Order: sequence, then structure tokens, then C-alpha cells
Amino acid sequence: MPDTALSQALQDAYASAPSNLIILHTLELRHPAFVDELGQTTAIRVVRDTANLDARLEASAALNGGEMVRFVAMDFELDLPPVDTLPMPEITVTLDNVSREIVRHLDAAAESQAVIEVTHRPYLSTDLEGPQMDPPIHLVLTEVEADIFRITGRARMLDVGNKSFPGTSYTAKTFPGLTR
Repeated sequence: MPDTALSQALQDAYASAPSNLIILHTLELRHPAFVDELGQTTAIRVVRDTANLDARLEASAALNGGEMVRFVAMDFELDLPPVDTLPMPEITVTLDNVSREIVRHLDAAAESQAVIEVTHRPYLSTDLEGPQMDPPIHLVLTEVEADIFRITGRARMLDVGNKSFPGTSYTAKTFPGLTR
């Protein structure tokens, strides 16, 4: 069954593997504690390639939607989950040869209760005006381990089974009529 989120060009590239076309896999990690030197919220963006990549994000992106952004060349692995009956499939994300900046961001995130969000976007080397998957895959990073060579984490889809319904918390702050 075809994946309707993939563009026709990406489906063709997967099917025929032309020698003049490269599928560029990117990852974006976001967290409220990731801030740049100016104190602005930023994201860690990497591309699995040997050269940096300037590409346009989809308009609905959480940060810099519709803008051209830079993905830094870095080796990373995505181990897709096996076909199984697990209620929440997980993947393993491994970033090799991480920079001090990435470690600094992850240290700041470790001190927070917020989750690290991960977005996977494939691009084609011939079309950098947007990702070839709409919508891109959004995951939540958990169980992060780091050493001097690599960072490894488990990523899973958003746990909709544990989200509150209807999604509104009725507190005295947001609904003052609840207090007497």
C-alpha cells in the first residue's frame, strides 16, 4: 500500500534509484530550552550527508515555517521499528560525532520537564523547496544516552492514549469561577 504522505517524486526515487538523484534525510530536534546566543528559541537541524544543506521547511513547521534553514552535515542513523504488535512503535536515533553545541542544548533540556520533539524530513537533491513528505514524521525523543562519541535516544509517536480529553484542564487560574 503506497504511503500517501510521500510525494510522487520521492516515491519514484525510491522505486527507480536514479544515479543523479540523492534522497537527503534530515532531523530537526526542538525543545523550549534550545536557545541561541541571542536568547531566541532554536532547533538542532542535521542532514545525513557530507555537506551542509540549505532547504525550505514546510509552512506548518513548528519553528521557521516556510523559511530556508540550514541543516548541518552529520552522520546519524534511524533504526525503524520491526513490524510488531507494539501499541507504540519506537525507533532508535543515533547522532555520531556530536558538537559541544548539541551537548549544551541537550544538557539544558535534561533540566526541564518538557519533551524533545523530533521531525524527520526527506528532501530530494534536485528539489530543496520543501520536504518530500507532507506531513513529515513527528516523534518524541526519550531515554537519551550520551558519551564522547555519540548520542542515542529512543523516539516514538506522540502517546495519544495518555493525552487528556477534552484537552482542557479546568483550573482555578483559567476558570476563576471554580473558586469560592
